[in-house]
Amino acid sequence: MKHKLNLDTWNRKEHFLFFKQMEEPFFGVTAKVDCTKAYARAKELGVSFFTYYLHKTLIAINASDNFRYRIIEDEVYLFDQIDASATILREDKTFGFSLMVYDQDLTAFADITRKEIERIQQTTGLITRDFESNLIHFSALPWVDFTSYSHARSFTWPDSCPKISYGKMMEENGKKTMAISVHVHHGLVDGYHVGEFLTLLQELLNE
Repeated sequence: MKHKLNLDTWNRKEHFLFFKQMEEPFFGVTAKVDCTKAYARAKELGVSFFTYYLHKTLIAINASDNFRYRIIEDEVYLFDQIDASATILREDKTFGFSLMVYDQDLTAFADITRKEIERIQQTTGLITRDFESNLIHFSALPWVDFTSYSHARSFTWPDSCPKISYGKMMEENGKKTMAISVHVHHGLVDGYHVGEFLTLLQELLNE
């Protein structure tokens, strides 16, 4: 479900109109998250670490109105739920875009994720199903401890989905960390909201 905003009463109307006209309205930040407790908890529960931190990411995304805004035909909509389209690597080292439907229950979400990974690995090509706009574009680069990040984008494509990417897990003195990149449409999300998202995400990873 989605709900169209009344732009005339929205306190971000001027911000939205200002950034919407730009060829590149996205901005991005790269940060580090402590995943020491999250990694141990995933192992304790018998859940893949990828599934575990993707689930925590989606919880944090769905807690924020700004991360649930999407632009459709120059109108802004607030979606009730945001899912993830994650890049899934195949044995031949190609990848496909998946659809991980969000579920608040970790066990249910782990089952959804497992089945979708299996489906992608049995297909070829990049786009193997239809997608809606209620997504985050999600990827992991477990081979690279990056310090900055950029995305391939077509400026003519009306994209407003946040893009979340994680890097290689590093360990030092018993502390595990990962780089995280967050790219968002500035007409919908400001640095303040990215900060809120990262703060909540770290709290969830520390549970």
